[in-house]
Order: sequence, then structure tokens, then C-alpha cells
Amino acid sequence: MEVNLENMLFLDRRSFALEISSLFPLRSSCALINTNMSAVPDGKKLVRSPSGLRMVPENGAFTSPFSLDEPQWVPDKECPRCMQCDIKFDFITRKHHCRRCGRCFCDKCCSQKVALPRMCFVDPVRQCAECSLISQKEVEFYDKQLKVLTAGGTFLVSVDSSEKSETMVCRLSNNHRYLFLDGESHFEVELSRISSMQVLTEGSTPGGGSLRVSGMVLQYKPPGSLNLQQLHMDIADDKRVASAWLAAMHKAAKLLYESRDQ
Repeated sequence: MEVNLENMLFLDRRSFALEISSLFPLRSSCALINTNMSAVPDGKKLVRSPSGLRMVPENGAFTSPFSLDEPQWVPDKECPRCMQCDIKFDFITRKHHCRRCGRCFCDKCCSQKVALPRMCFVDPVRQCAECSLISQKEVEFYDKQLKVLTAGGTFLVSVDSSEKSETMVCRLSNNHRYLFLDGESHFEVELSRISSMQVLTEGSTPGGGSLRVSGMVLQYKPPGSLNLQQLHMDIADDKRVASAWLAAMHKAAKLLYESRDQ
């Protein structure tokens, strides 16, 4: 389903939400659980691929949802010319494969070596001009936004329509697969079970002034249930940290949405 990321939905309290639906494919696992997945070993191993060395999880079940699979390289016999400038390959003009898209290019069109954390490469790898621009933006996300998400923010959390809320610290797990919520109780939400996310804001309507991020609403599918349930998170004490966390979460959701077809 196509989703317009700029589509604003007006809600009560003169606030509105940016909704991103169907972000994550549903998998056969729990949505909201209170077992402690942080206690499960999360080791990594070094593997060699045709594109370079990669540091990947020992257990494939703990692969980050932000990760991308390595592409299949276009066979040499199927690319006699550069797929960018159309120069013919020969003994002098060698062909190179972009490690992100797998297409064939000449050295001039595929000369940049850029970090590619979404494929877990240890070192920067050769990429075409188009892919290198995308990867550079993602490096900023890994260097900044993911650190904010794993550090966490403090929110008032309620489940479904319950009037009872609890002050909890919400953070992204180190393997990026779970949201951990810790307060008097402990909950874990697996990202692959989230069906939609709304970042809530307060203030005037669009065009009428500044807006303030106020919270987030997640919809998830509990185990054994056909109905979606709702997790409501309002910013608590440290508004600056919590607002930064919500902004980072929004960028994470947008990155996952945009990468579905990659």
C-alpha cells in the first residue's frame, strides 16, 4: 500500500500525526512481550563475501531490520558496456560491480568507496554514484539517530484505551529488533510486529505556526489475536531527550519504509 509520508492527519487536542502504515512485514513472533530478550546472547561473526568482509550476527534470527541483503552481481557476460556511461569494456577499461546494487560500471562511474553499514561491511566498499549518495545519508543515520534510539527517552506509556499510564524509558535494542520499555514493569515490542506508527505533535495547524512533538502511537498485533492493539507514549520529564528520540524513531520508520523495495 502506498503511503504519503507528508500526509498529516488531524486529531483531537489541536494536534496531528504523521502516519506511516505497513512499515514492517508481520512475522510469526510475539508483538508485545514481557520476556527479557536482552538476556539472549547476541554475538557476531566475521564472514567473507565477494564484496568484502562483513560482521554479521551469529544467529540470523537477530539480524537488524535495517539490514539489506547483498545484491546478486550482474554477470560479466551480460554487461559488455558500463551501465552508466556506456563505454565499452576492454583490457584497459575494466569493469567493476557496485556493492550496493550489483550493476557493472567502469572505474570512473564506480570509483567511490563508501561505508555501507546496512550490509554490515567492515570497511568502505566500492559503489556507483547513485548508491554512494544513498549510503552516505544512511551513515549519518547510523552515526547519529541510532545512537539516540539505543540511548532511550522517557515517556508516559499506556496500552490500548487504559487510563492508567506508567513512566517508562523506551529504547531500541542493540540489535535494533526490539523496543524495550522499562519502568515498574518491563515490556518488549518487536519492530516486525508493528503495523503503523504515528508521531504526535501539538500546536497550531499547518501554516499557522510552530509545532511541538508530543508523543507517539504504535499499533501492534498481539500473539494469538486478530485485532490490533495500541501503545500510546507521551513525552514525560526530559522533553529535549524524548523529542530527539521521537525524531530519530520517525527517521528510522521512514528508512524502513523507503527500503522495502530495495
